[in-house]
Amino acid sequence: MKIALIQSDLVWENSLKNRENFDLLINEIKDEVHLIVLPEMFSTGFTMNAVAVAETMQGETIDWMKLKAKQKNAAITGSLVITENGHFYNRMFFVFPSGEIQYYDKRHSFSLAGEDKVYTRGEKKVIIDYLDWKICLQVCYDLRFPVFARNVENYDLLLYVANWPKVRTNAWDALLKARAIENLSYTIGVNRIGLDANNYEHIGHTQAVDFLGNYILEPQEKKGVFIIELDKNTLYETRKKLDFLSDKDQFEIKL
Repeated sequence: MKIALIQSDLVWENSLKNRENFDLLINEIKDEVHLIVLPEMFSTGFTMNAVAVAETMQGETIDWMKLKAKQKNAAITGSLVITENGHFYNRMFFVFPSGEIQYYDKRHSFSLAGEDKVYTRGEKKVIIDYLDWKICLQVCYDLRFPVFARNVENYDLLLYVANWPKVRTNAWDALLKARAIENLSYTIGVNRIGLDANNYEHIGHTQAVDFLGNYILEPQEKKGVFIIELDKNTLYETRKKLDFLSDKDQFEIKL
């Protein structure tokens, strides 16, 4: 699978400007890719001002994602602020080239920023079936909670989108490698760069790690589109030789 990882600064709470920016970046993709990955809350930045920026499931940004998926004949994923049934969600969408939509609501709310006071947390883990790949969707703070990400479904790719600040970059790098190794899974983290309205600096470190913890794409700190390619046959061959997942603990998550 060939994947485009897009790292960029975000214009605070301005979905139009952010869509225009990502339009330009997506148009830079000349290779045929199967999946395009954008950061967490890519249309607004990581804001707690949900009332001002939330969109519906029929909103302009979702329509834009459908259009981009069709134009590029590639799935596109990233999270948005969504309002639904009187609640706000930090919702990660996976839009297929056909226009079909699946989504995951962020499970772990970042209480240090008050996210738990604004956004309703998700209640289920989501695995996407796409081009014979099983992809586990996760958002930012979820990275700190290995039990929820545990590979009990034999997924092939663990995918994190984030607004992870520079001050905790060491944790971002270490935990992405840990999740890859412990789950014997390809693991990708796509983050933003730049200064947000709360004066938190972000240096990206968008990266891709293989199932043994080796970099496919080393952490990146500049704006750009980074193309990687993953090989499922190599993943499965390694799992046969190193069948660590067969010895995993059995557990139940109480929601």
